[in-house]
Amino acid sequence: MTNTFIRTLILLAFSAASFAATTANGDRVNVPLSDPARPAFIKAHLVNGGITVKGYEGKDVIVEAHARSGEDNERESNGMHRIPMNTSGLEVEEENNRVDIGAASTQRAIDLTISVPVHSSLSLHTVNDGDISVTNVDGELDVNDVNGEVTLTDVSGTAVAHALNGKVLVSFKAINPSKPMSFSSLNGDIDVTFPGDLKANVVVTSDRGEVFSDFDVALAPRAPQLVTEDTRGSGGHYRVKVDKTVRGTINGGGQEIQFHNFNGNIYIRKAGVKAR
Repeated sequence: MTNTFIRTLILLAFSAASFAATTANGDRVNVPLSDPARPAFIKAHLVNGGITVKGYEGKDVIVEAHARSGEDNERESNGMHRIPMNTSGLEVEEENNRVDIGAASTQRAIDLTISVPVHSSLSLHTVNDGDISVTNVDGELDVNDVNGEVTLTDVSGTAVAHALNGKVLVSFKAINPSKPMSFSSLNGDIDVTFPGDLKANVVVTSDRGEVFSDFDVALAPRAPQLVTEDTRGSGGHYRVKVDKTVRGTINGGGQEIQFHNFNGNIYIRKAGVKAR
C-alpha cells in the first residue's frame, strides 16, 4: 500500500512582500491520490468558515484556504502595531484515497475551496460563519452546517444534508436508487429537485411549515400515531402527542427519502418543471 502524507502548516512570514502574497492568494495544496483510478473520500470539518467543493475532470484534490481578515488591523497596544495573523493554518492528510482537511485556527474564519475528481464522496461539516456549497460531484455526500446554508448543485449519487439554522437547497442530476437519503433543517426551507423518474418512499415531517411537491405522492393510509412520554416515576409528567409524520410513495415507491423541518417549508421538485 502506498501512503501519501501531506501536512501543510503555513507559518507567519515576516517580510512585507511574503505576507502580502499570503493575504492576497491564500494557501494552496495540490494532493495526489494514492490510486487515482478509484473514487476519493474527502473529509473537511471547520469550526469557523465556509466550504466550497467543485467536481472537475482531474485526478488530484486541490485545496485552497483563505483566512478572513480581522477587524481593526491598525489597532495599537502601548504604541506597538498589531501584526495581523492572516495565514490559514491549513492541514491536509492523504492516505489510501482518503483526504482529511482542516485548519489549525479556531478563532478566525477560514474559507476552503476544494476541487475534487467528479467521482468522490464527501463529509463536510462547519459550525459558524459560513455556508457549504457542492457542485458537480457524484458520490455519497454527508453535509452538515450548524449556522449557514447547504447548497448542492448538479450532484449525483446520494445525500444526507442538514442545516440547523439555514436553508437546504439541492438539485440532483441522477440518484443512486439503492441508498436512502435524508434532508433536514430546524430554521429554513428545504428545497430538493429530483430527476423525473424518481421512485421513492417519502417520509415527511414539517411542524411549522407547508409541504409542496411536483410529483404525485400516493399517501399511505394511516391511523393517528400516538407518541407517549412518561416521566412520572422521577417526578415528571405524562405526555401524549400525535405524530405529524406523513408517509407516501412516488412512482410506485423505492428507497426511503426523509424530509424533516421544524420552522420552514419543504419543496419536492421534479427536474424540468417550471416554478409556478
